[in-house]
Amino acid sequence: MGKQDFEVGAHTVGADHRPFIIAEMSGNHNGDLQRALDIIDMVADSGAQAVKFQTYTADTITINSGRPEFLISKEHPLWGGAKLYSLYEQAHTPWEWHEEMFNRARAKGLIPFSSPFDATAVDLLESLEAPLYKIASLEIGDLELLRRVARTGKPMILSNGAATISDIDRAVRTIRAEGNDQITVLACTSSYPASPSESNLRTIPVMRDAFDVQVGLSDHTKGIGAAVAAVALGATVIEKHVTLSRADGGVDSDFSLEPNELMDLVTETSTAQLSLGSAVLRVTGGEEESQRLRRSLYVVDNVKAGDTVTTANVRSIRPAGGLEPSYYSVVQGRTFRSDAGAGTPLSWDLI
Repeated sequence: MGKQDFEVGAHTVGADHRPFIIAEMSGNHNGDLQRALDIIDMVADSGAQAVKFQTYTADTITINSGRPEFLISKEHPLWGGAKLYSLYEQAHTPWEWHEEMFNRARAKGLIPFSSPFDATAVDLLESLEAPLYKIASLEIGDLELLRRVARTGKPMILSNGAATISDIDRAVRTIRAEGNDQITVLACTSSYPASPSESNLRTIPVMRDAFDVQVGLSDHTKGIGAAVAAVALGATVIEKHVTLSRADGGVDSDFSLEPNELMDLVTETSTAQLSLGSAVLRVTGGEEESQRLRRSLYVVDNVKAGDTVTTANVRSIRPAGGLEPSYYSVVQGRTFRSDAGAGTPLSWDLI
């Protein structure tokens, strides 16, 4: 088993299907339910297939401590010096919003789901009939959480940010041990924002083959270039943070896509997937006219029977129809068997 396509609602996740685009709201609702609903509407208008939330409270993800270990490093470009508890208080999505957000997403034709951060979050999401789950990068080593989610039987998406190959292997084995093989592993650089130079997209096909799973990209770079490139390397799932406007601020706004950028992501990743084609060198159906117009050997000046083939009366020109240009050295110096007018394709019968 492994690496097989799987269904999520009306969508199929797999190499022969358009990329499954996940719009991550995270904390960009800025504590406003109406803004959260507006983001969902925007995602639906973009053509993305799914919208993702994060299900935690400050108390389910950490404790309220001011010890140095519980502070973001002062050098962090976005959250330097912040206390973890305070950051998660600001960024969390209230649990009482979830039902309305799920309902809104479904009414708009989207797949709603979330990243749970403990068993109580899984219970909430199961009550809302979440169709799949995302395990955040820093939770990949929480094997009890992985087991709890795996036992739902739903597809699971893992981000590998800050993880080693052994971390990924252990997580995949843990999920499969619960009888769940609907696994996607996302390449992820767990820095915010991430530098394209640290994206290491060449790991995408390596993970696909090493773990026999669907693969994708959880992208924290700015723009859509890395995501489009990931599709060319085999990504079937793309996750990007989104916002209504970066100017509105918010914990993740700096590296989040605005509406027009999300639409571009949907369009350009679909184009990238369609462009992959097959690894067989062949003339495509769309190239038939071009093939008809390829060069060949033609009589370019009126000739009489007995005339010699020279560069003045036979040339390699467009279109096709005559002998291949590679035969020119063979026919040069031979004589014509019959008269021929300019524009006659050169054939073996003529010489």
